[in-house]
Amino acid sequence: MANKLGSSGTRILLIRHGETDWNRIRRFQGRSDLPLNQTGRDQARALALALKDETLNAIYSSPLLRAMETVYHIMAFHPSVPVFNEEGLVEMDLGDFEGLEAQHWAEQYPDFRKTWQKSPASVKMPGGESLPEVQVRAIDTLERITQAYPSESTLLLCCHNFVNLTILCYALEVPLDRFREIRQDTAALNILYMKGKQLKAEVVNERSHLQRLKEKMTD
Repeated sequence: MANKLGSSGTRILLIRHGETDWNRIRRFQGRSDLPLNQTGRDQARALALALKDETLNAIYSSPLLRAMETVYHIMAFHPSVPVFNEEGLVEMDLGDFEGLEAQHWAEQYPDFRKTWQKSPASVKMPGGESLPEVQVRAIDTLERITQAYPSESTLLLCCHNFVNLTILCYALEVPLDRFREIRQDTAALNILYMKGKQLKAEVVNERSHLQRLKEKMTD
């Protein structure tokens, strides 16, 4: 999905971290601080190669290890670019659901699952956050960061599944109840532009940089 709109304002390269073991087995990760697995490290290197010729003004990352590891590979091509940990980009707090495998969660919480499927924006993770809460802090963080740089700057942000999805919903004017219409796979690249408080998406869930990695794995 892409929304090709005017390419003006601050350019934002919004990426998702590479794969972890919990991503692979579909275990809810949230704030759990897991490293990348071997596939994730390969994905991060492929993403770094795709971004090596970009002129970056700054890099902002979630403080979680899987995001910082992904940024580490990108920094190999941009050693002089300042890097900042940003708490506002941390993954959604999944509360009581943290660490559960998707299949077991569906079996243990059928009523919550039904509501989550029908109207996800209306529910809050027990002991955690809701999608609207994640969106508010993510957009507030994005606005604060971009305001610190001149227009036409290029910033790279390394975040997580739900954080990226709520940002993309905002940019594409997609209601949070329809967030599943947007995909955000591991090591995905999104290109957005922010002008004032107006946010537009030009590229969404781009993963062509992983094609060679896929071909290598199937050889």
